[in-house]
Amino acid sequence: MRSLLRENGLKWLASDVAIGWNNKNLLRCIVTSCRAVVLPRFGAAEVMEIRDDVSVPTLKPHEVLVRARAVSVNPLDTRMRAGYGRSLFQPLLPIILGRDVSGEVADVGSSVKSLRVGQEVFGALHPTAVRGTYADYVILSEDKLAPKPSSISHVEASAIPFAALTAWRALKSTARITKGQRVLVIGGGGTVGFAAVQLAVAAGCHVSTTCGDESIDRLLAAGAEQAIDYTSEDVEVAIKGHFDAALDTIGVAETERVAISLLKRGGHYMTLQGEAASLTDRYGIAVGLPLATAILLKKQIEYRYRHGIEYWWTFMRADPEGLHEIRKLSEAGKLKIPVEKILPITKVREAHEDKDRRKVIGKVVLEVD
Repeated sequence: MRSLLRENGLKWLASDVAIGWNNKNLLRCIVTSCRAVVLPRFGAAEVMEIRDDVSVPTLKPHEVLVRARAVSVNPLDTRMRAGYGRSLFQPLLPIILGRDVSGEVADVGSSVKSLRVGQEVFGALHPTAVRGTYADYVILSEDKLAPKPSSISHVEASAIPFAALTAWRALKSTARITKGQRVLVIGGGGTVGFAAVQLAVAAGCHVSTTCGDESIDRLLAAGAEQAIDYTSEDVEVAIKGHFDAALDTIGVAETERVAISLLKRGGHYMTLQGEAASLTDRYGIAVGLPLATAILLKKQIEYRYRHGIEYWWTFMRADPEGLHEIRKLSEAGKLKIPVEKILPITKVREAHEDKDRRKVIGKVVLEVD
């Protein structure tokens, strides 16, 4: 291997990394294996393993190799670790967790046009990605990355994309909110809810939200016109008027009922707690997925004819337009996801335990040195 690298003008750096020039005359990083946090089986935080020799696949033409500098911990990560999505991921174990990343481009596939080696980038993977971001080197397709906002650090940037893209999918792609509309966010104190409030405010909407007492000041400072403490007030009494769109990040029967009651005819109700994954985990893909589809269709028909509103299950989806708009808002200081705790990636178990025990309510970020 070393002799082959020397023959091709490449410099050997370590047992698994070399540098040289690609066909675009850009300095590239050839990585065959790297350190990663691996999930060999579902369970508590201690089942995760840090391995130093995890294989790095060869880049496809549209893919980008990113040297990770920071990755954030999302609720989806802890749920997947515990077995959420088991029907899909069980046959694919071991997998690498993690959705968000901020770092530098180490190499690009042959068809990548918008990014260059050495550029600072941030982005997020789809919820079903098997090779996640808890690793020294991460592979994402070009459309899942954007230049990192220069005004923020890698730690701050890594906290943004997955939560903000989830909110973007609901508000901009599904409800298609426009200036002057009224938007309700149930659970504005969480990362998706907080991102949704900021995105709706940036779109020129009038925003009301529910949250715990500790989040009220932050949400009002972010531009919400009304922030209701759901633990001490009756939301239906405290919130006046009706809304064009409601994003329910909690997704229990009571929050669904309240949100539906506050929507105008023609409004959109969107919940993050769709039943597709839970039903496929319970009954298998062959039965669970058609059952989930039937339940969603039934609810859509019921709410459309009984209440005159549109009902949706929503989830994060890669959206190049959305990510670039999120980048611009973050650069301008109009979209922030506060980071409550920073740990080295070697303490990933501690990070997950903190989230499991709700010791840290806000965002936890893992630095990758």
